[in-house]
Amino acid sequence: MQPRAFPYWHVDAFADQAFGGNPAAVIVLDDWLADDHLEAIAAEIMLPATAFLVKQVDADPPRSFWNVRWFTPGAELMLCGHASLAAGHAVMQHHEADAAHSSIILQSSNSGQIEIRRIGNGQGMGNYEVRLPAIATEPRAFPEAEALLGAQPLATYRNDARYNIMLFESEQQICALAPDLAGLAKLGNHQFACTALGSATDIVSRVFVPGAGVDEDSVTGSAHAALTPFWAERLGRKSLSAHQASTRGGDLTCCLEGDHVWLGGPCTTVAEGAFYL
Repeated sequence: MQPRAFPYWHVDAFADQAFGGNPAAVIVLDDWLADDHLEAIAAEIMLPATAFLVKQVDADPPRSFWNVRWFTPGAELMLCGHASLAAGHAVMQHHEADAAHSSIILQSSNSGQIEIRRIGNGQGMGNYEVRLPAIATEPRAFPEAEALLGAQPLATYRNDARYNIMLFESEQQICALAPDLAGLAKLGNHQFACTALGSATDIVSRVFVPGAGVDEDSVTGSAHAALTPFWAERLGRKSLSAHQASTRGGDLTCCLEGDHVWLGGPCTTVAEGAFYL
């Protein structure tokens, strides 16, 4: 039996050159595979996230969009910003390379419609913005997690979807954090975004998601969907710049627009080919 071949891209999101930002795989399917196949593919690729896309067409009015699901090597994600940005880049730059395609819509059963729009164009690299639902948090202590971060935050903000923002006093504290990742993983599939005011950018962060198999994420779109409204309120403005101080590192533009946020940055294609199943 001949294996099925699916278009595949490896994209570094929020990076203007290879080996920066946050890597994601993008795979275009003809139709949905079984969940265990999607999980196995993501585990085989072993990038922080894999975005699976299936194209759909509405008859009235005629328009196309892409159903999307995101997987880490260990779990399905409810929302993934960097892999959505990577998916928009892969579709507009490679799969449907056409100047008429300046934006695409991703449809997630968990997170609704996600728009990616192209700002610039280039050979293998482009600038994009992704529109994500703004994620609200509220003051709520999390002593079990706070004790494992390596430093005590000034305050913790949380929601029931397991997004956690830990506010620290300085960028230096953020960069020096050495959390107990095994201990944080035991608390479950939580996202821990540790943040402070930045020096070169308005804000700085590091993001840990060990319960989902990602000890420290490189550049996290979903975290900034929570950090943008959090800091917009504190800074008194809707637009801000952000740096995620991981080893690979990455910079984002962030803008609060109603109940959504726009996160911007470049994408770079690292590899292109076919995934065989």
